[in-house]
Amino acid sequence: QKISFQASNPGQFENDSDVLWQRGHVPETIAYHGRVGINTDAPDEALVVCGNAKVMGRVMHPSDSRAKQNIREVDTNEQLRRITQMRLVEYDYKPEFASVMGIKDT
Repeated sequence: QKISFQASNPGQFENDSDVLWQRGHVPETIAYHGRVGINTDAPDEALVVCGNAKVMGRVMHPSDSRAKQNIREVDTNEQLRRITQMRLVEYDYKPEFASVMGIKDT
């Protein structure tokens, strides 16, 4: 089994004393202990993709119904009462964030 990388700066992977990439605990996986950036050299989250992403398979999210069980209806009157207690806000993106993310309507 081999894992191949291609980086714009291959020298950054030459330092063996700072091993961040490791074989994962689950078969056919790798783990990276740090931030990963695609089309950016300054990721500020665990994974930052600057550009389009194409997924050939499923994208699972904690709110996906496929990840849940015991789904049941709730008392709508009680839920509406809770909603009236929520703090609702409006906001504008910071210009530096909007420009990096390609957001025109901030």
